[in-house]
Amino acid sequence: MSGHVAFVFPGQGSQQVGMGQALAAAFPEAAATLAEAEAAFASAAVNGGAGVSLRAMLEHGPEAQLTLTEHAQPAILAVSVAAFRVLAARGVEPCFVAGHSLGEYSAHVAAGTFSLADGVALVRRRGRYMQESVPVGTGAMAAILGAEAALVEQACREAAEGEIVSPANLNAPGQVVIAGHAAAVARASERAKALGARKAVPLSVSAPFHCALMQPAQDRLEPELRAVPTQAPRVPVVANVDAETKREAAAGITALVQQVSAPVRWLDVVQRLGAEGVTTYIEVGPGSVLAGLIKKIQKDAQIVSFSSPEQLDMVLAACSN
Repeated sequence: MSGHVAFVFPGQGSQQVGMGQALAAAFPEAAATLAEAEAAFASAAVNGGAGVSLRAMLEHGPEAQLTLTEHAQPAILAVSVAAFRVLAARGVEPCFVAGHSLGEYSAHVAAGTFSLADGVALVRRRGRYMQESVPVGTGAMAAILGAEAALVEQACREAAEGEIVSPANLNAPGQVVIAGHAAAVARASERAKALGARKAVPLSVSAPFHCALMQPAQDRLEPELRAVPTQAPRVPVVANVDAETKREAAAGITALVQQVSAPVRWLDVVQRLGAEGVTTYIEVGPGSVLAGLIKKIQKDAQIVSFSSPEQLDMVLAACSN
């Protein structure tokens, strides 16, 4: 594989009922991946979560069940890894991998840092712990559009009033998501507009991810992450927390621990990949959210999404250039 291809893996919010089904019908390696994920999902059930079938949710929903954080995260990871294995079976290998939030786990499975089964179990519990960190309705997230990170940070500082609110996703130029206590997020949204942001859009999320309110989830997840059997990733993983390349398993795991309560620096991740010589990005997994963000960051990049059989030829063409 030439030195300019990165695989990027989507995060929560990309889930949809039916995702992965066409891949599984067309490619045996995708079907086998979803079956493997189904078994791992069942064995990772916590607090009465037994009896929920990952396959049934992927095929039939209901959407409300699939959207629950502890279901959406393993579902997206499973479909992303299924798509990755279809490409790997055809000799398509990246030089770097990265993922947005949850997607960083998919990136590590693709890189071989830990197994699919361990990844599914980890993210099912990650989702549960994140959900349980903050009572429903206490936290919120909002996208601040048309303002740079420094302005958004200023708005958060000035609006906090003793509560938590901070940048959670630095997604692209002029697109920063904030998270924290609901009232503080509302104040910071108004403050950002007063300082010149174009608009503030409340996000329909079940918890305020990637802020200090997630520290309890981080503390619960850390020992489980550190206990997972690992090996050095086959290709470098560019981490959300610092946009550095992780070439050793221990460094990759530490970045996943810190990521729970730290902001996702996606803009920096893509800039780092560009600096490493990446010119072609394959978004591996459901949706095309990352493709849209990358277009804003690296204008001349070639970006292809892969989550269905009919997209395979485009990916193969992009990677053979």
